[in-house]
Parts: sequence; C-alpha cells; structure tokens
Amino acid sequence: MESFTFHNPTQIIFGKNQLSQLGAQMHKDGIQNCILIAGRGSIRKNGAYDQVIDSLEKAGIKYTEAWGVEANPRLALAREIIAQAKEFGAQAVLAVGGGSVLDTAKAVAAGLYLKDIWNAFIRKEMIKQALPLYTVLTLSGTGSEMNGNAVITNIDTSQKWSISSPFIYPRLSIIDPSFQSTLPFKQTANGAMDAISHILEFYFADEKPIVTLTINEALLRTITDMTDLLQKDPLDYNARANLAWSATLALNGLSGIGMKGGDWACHGIEHALSALHPEISHGEGLAAIFPAWIEYLSEKEPSRFLRWAKCIWNEESVSLAVRRFRSKLQSWGLATSLRDLSIKPDELDQILDMIMVTPTIGGVFKLNKEELRSLLMLAY
Repeated sequence: MESFTFHNPTQIIFGKNQLSQLGAQMHKDGIQNCILIAGRGSIRKNGAYDQVIDSLEKAGIKYTEAWGVEANPRLALAREIIAQAKEFGAQAVLAVGGGSVLDTAKAVAAGLYLKDIWNAFIRKEMIKQALPLYTVLTLSGTGSEMNGNAVITNIDTSQKWSISSPFIYPRLSIIDPSFQSTLPFKQTANGAMDAISHILEFYFADEKPIVTLTINEALLRTITDMTDLLQKDPLDYNARANLAWSATLALNGLSGIGMKGGDWACHGIEHALSALHPEISHGEGLAAIFPAWIEYLSEKEPSRFLRWAKCIWNEESVSLAVRRFRSKLQSWGLATSLRDLSIKPDELDQILDMIMVTPTIGGVFKLNKEELRSLLMLAY
C-alpha cells in the first residue's frame, strides 16, 4: 500500500429537506451575492430552483442567473458566464444541477482569475485561485460535488479536456436525493455507469491496498443493486440515497487511497467520442468502452482482473464476468458498443487521432496507437 495524504475540504449536507440551509451557510461565509448557474430548466420542475431562491432571499443574498448548460458542457457558454459574473461582481458561484452544471461552475469560478479559462485546460495557465463554489446536486454520477475536477468541451477544436485543482473543490455541496426521483431512468443509469467507471479506473490499478479494494467492491455492488431497484421503482428514496452517496464516494479521493494511481484510459477514449458526437452521454460512452477495455487487457494479464470477476460477478472466468457486465448495462438500456452509439467505421481513424495526443494512453496499462485501434475494433 502506497503512502498517502487524504484531505477533502468539501462540506456535505445530505438528505431530504436540507436545501433550506444553503443561504444561511453562504451568509455565514460572508457571501453577499452569487451567480447561479443551471441547465435547461429541469430544476424548475423538480422544485430545487424555488427552494434555492427562497433560501438565498431569506439570507439576503443577491444573485444573477445563468442558464443553458447542456450535457458535455461547452467552453463557449463557460466564457459567456465568466463575462456575466465579472459584470455582476459575483463573490461566489452557485451550481444547481448535475455534473455538467457543476463542471461549468468550476470553470467559471477559476476563469475569473485567468486570461482565458481554456488556457487552464491546455496547461498554458495555472489555476492559483477561484471564487468560492457552492453546489446543489440534482443528478449523481460525476462526483464533481466533492472533488476538484472539471471537464469542458471545446467544440471549435473537438477537444474534451479536463482540469484538476484544489482551488475548485466546492466549499459546500447539498445532496437531496429526492430531487432525482423525477429523472428518466436512462439518466440514472448513465450516472451509475459513470460512477462505476470512476471506481474501476482505480480498482484495476493496484492489488496491494486491500482496504481500498474492499471499499470499492462494496461501492460497486451498491451502485449496481440500487440502480436495479430504481429501474423498478424510481421513487424508492432509500435506493436513491444510497446510489447518490455511492456516486459521491466514487470520486472524492476515497476510491484511490493507497493506490499507485489510476488508469483513466477509458475516460480519455470516451472524451474523444463525445467531443466528436456531443449527443453521446458520458456514461453511455463509458458503457460502450469499459467492457471491451477489460476484455482486451485481460487477455494480456488475466490475473489483474480475476478479483473483480470473483468478488463482483461471482465468476471464476474474466470472460464470463465481462459478459455479465455487458448484460447488466444492456438491461439498463445502455449502449455497449460503438455501433450502438452510431459511430461510423470511417470515424475510427479520426477518433484515434483525437485520443493519441501523446504516444500512449493509460496510466497502468499503457496502450499505443495500434493497441488502441485493436481495442476500438473490439468495442465496435
């Protein structure tokens, strides 16, 4: 087990009827105004928006609103909101929505102190400060509510890249799972697959930190079981709550403690897919890639994947476990191949070029371009 320092600065308020605390918490932090960032209107339907505004107004916090964040959030809108925040003189950023909204909010919070926020994504500027960030989560999956990561898509260059900084951890995140009860099941399943992927990127990286592996196995089983329950009954609050908290723990630092590092190749591959086709949801793109990645690499190093096969799927064979994994994702209505995602064969070379900006991709299992081509064909 590797040496580590663990610290997560985000305060979490979790559960039903907790959103009323938002304004008082921000006021306690000395916040007098904020820019509220949201998606395309679902928070008006699920009641989160009205509760947020009520809490802000009771605390005397002024606000301006920025709407329109879509799945696979876009750089152009982040730039527009940064300009709006500057004009308003925002003291804080408040994200109300899912991972795309939170990622945009992080870009805005950091972007106010940079010449251009995209410079941080392409490593031309360092993030050295950011506005305080507060979040109200309405869709679980990305873990953005309790980490310092964000992903943005530059449509002009077909690049979907990430940033990571201690300055963009939320100061406070409120997670009321009941706001997620109106989600279409497909969105719940996409979020579940994203959380599963976050765990697996660490899980296969190192066999020595047994305690972390065991925690991750519990999270994987819980995410799978709770998603099954929610497919039957989307109003099952206990299942919704357990899924939401598992998704948060999947990428708040806990799942990688004592590890040599993660791999993240599947995320890199998926980012290219949804940069080329923004209509592809991140979770569904991962569902098409991850089983193929396990299948491909297990042929080279089967022992690395045997624990997963036994502990998660109760199988002695990795190939049978992969089959069970794909079958589960299909039962949730997710795509499990590039063909299912409507990727055309003549796009594979372009996707390869978008992925291979470095000689290899992956942390533990480093794949060169020809190996990646074979993996994409397997996923097709």
